[in-house]
Amino acid sequence: MTTPAALAATTRAATAAPAPAAAAGVIPAQPMSGADGIKDAVTSRSDAIGDVVNTLDKLAVQVGATRFSVWDLFVVLAVLALLISAAWAASRLSSRILARASSLDLTQRLLTEKMVSLFIWGLAILVGIDVLGIDLTALTVFSGAFGLAIGFGLQKTFGNLIAGIILLMDKSIKPGDVIAITDQGGQYTFGQIRRIGIRAVSLTTRDQKEYLIPNENLMINQVENWSYSSRNVRIQVPVVIPYATDIERAEELMLAAARSVKRVLVAPPPTVWLDSFGENGVAFVIHVWITDPEEGVGNVRSDVLKTLWRLMRENGIRVPYPQRDLNLRDTEAMRDLIEALRGKVDRNDQA
Repeated sequence: MTTPAALAATTRAATAAPAPAAAAGVIPAQPMSGADGIKDAVTSRSDAIGDVVNTLDKLAVQVGATRFSVWDLFVVLAVLALLISAAWAASRLSSRILARASSLDLTQRLLTEKMVSLFIWGLAILVGIDVLGIDLTALTVFSGAFGLAIGFGLQKTFGNLIAGIILLMDKSIKPGDVIAITDQGGQYTFGQIRRIGIRAVSLTTRDQKEYLIPNENLMINQVENWSYSSRNVRIQVPVVIPYATDIERAEELMLAAARSVKRVLVAPPPTVWLDSFGENGVAFVIHVWITDPEEGVGNVRSDVLKTLWRLMRENGIRVPYPQRDLNLRDTEAMRDLIEALRGKVDRNDQA
């Protein structure tokens, strides 16, 4: 028979002596419990497949309190491949559906497409964590280091991502616009925007060179958008004629040359301005308007000048050449040189 005193002693001993695992402070960590659940589901259906799974699970390494096996690696790779394929297919499907949305313009369609794509990939990551049964508390130190790496190494990438979304939201730059941008080195780039990506904007020039400009550069640098509020672009064509030319007749020829180019708009009409009186002649500027700057501006200027060259030759107007006046000082050396030249000429005449 157990006395009350013995029972109390036994209770105190049981309370004071914790379990060995708890005393040692070791709690088996299972960062990927989903792999064990998949293993149990597979082994319960087929003994042959279960033997293979158990063999793969026995090939493992122990890192502290965490155990990683070949089976865990196989499950992780399979789940990643499945989720990446599903997310990629869902993104493509959403893009096709949005392409048929006629109520959205191009900028709104791109913005919606990017937001849907980010949502799909974020959902895929959360589903992968849930399927694998990853214990995020066991990865606290790793996640902190990974977040620090993102803060320093991927800062520009996330900055360009946010910049691209902002550009699409305020519609300041959109695909199809013709822009001119100057980089930090002073290089001037002109072209048409083909697409706005997550990291960069694709800009195609007239010589079919494609520049990938980071989205951040379009926000911090000055950008000339030639088609932001209107697609009309004015081109200036400088011309110099001799002083002896009839100015009114020359202006008529310049306007005729400008109107003969197919890409030049009728409204606003071409105009001619007298710019200055230069060293070689009278300087004019022909102003013409076009509505398709993506087709180039240099070819329009060339067509106007070639037509004007032909009209000027037909009307007897010549292109002025540089003229210089030389002033010689009357010095003794100059007089001796002149006398020597005269004596040489006289001797040649006598001979």
